[in-house]
Amino acid sequence: MSLNQLIENCKINDTKAQGELYKLYASKLFPICLKYSRNYAEAEDNLQDAFLTIFNKIKQYKNTGSFEGWIKRIVINTALQRYRSEKVLNIVNEDISEDVEIDFDDEDISLKYLLQIIQELPDRYRLVFNLYVLDGYSHKDIADMLDITVGTSKSNLARARQILKQTIENYRTQQHLQSL
Repeated sequence: MSLNQLIENCKINDTKAQGELYKLYASKLFPICLKYSRNYAEAEDNLQDAFLTIFNKIKQYKNTGSFEGWIKRIVINTALQRYRSEKVLNIVNEDISEDVEIDFDDEDISLKYLLQIIQELPDRYRLVFNLYVLDGYSHKDIADMLDITVGTSKSNLARARQILKQTIENYRTQQHLQSL
């Protein structure tokens, strides 16, 4: 069955088509959920909630533009909505320079470790970091999505980068000491 037919069947609440769509996209969407979640279990919850939203709103998809892009946006918005509803987005404007560079060498820092330390960031920093660095949103878009100012978005990104830089430096120091 073609993707277009699958989408059309989902629009009429065909549960078999919904299951097929889930199988087709769950493995692509779960890493996005993981980026925006505090842990694996929360990522699973976000994925399930996102698919419920996708199935509820699929009639709004007009077959223009990328379907995958459309559902990715729903996944991100679903994760952000969880934080909005939990009122954990107490994002404050901090006077921090945005120009913090994170220096990591692919050989000494694994992708798994990077994901782990990004997940450990405070929610307000993790969300801005992911939206800006990993998903390419502008500070204006982030400000609109999180209901904050552009300056707050920039300062939260800078603070996230500082925390990650310090964590990576500490990791490298530990690795160096262990090798002695």
